[in-house]
Amino acid sequence: MYYVYILKSQNYPDKNYIGQTNDIAQRLHVHNTGGSPHTAKYKPWSLVTSISFEEHEKAVIFEKYLTSGSGRAFIKKRFL
Repeated sequence: MYYVYILKSQNYPDKNYIGQTNDIAQRLHVHNTGGSPHTAKYKPWSLVTSISFEEHEKAVIFEKYLTSGSGRAFIKKRFL
């Protein structure tokens, strides 16, 4: 399974991160230990939601949608 996930910074509530992985627990650990340069300065992170896909390609497409303007509006309206 492949997962698209949304994280929210605990110390900076206006900061969110969207990503995709095949191991959510491991990826959240990487974000919270500073292993990802893009998210290190806003740690710790909490998982808001994750959506699972059987096909990697569909996860990539959905992640790209969520990082677009309309996708971010969808996230704000539905998850945050």
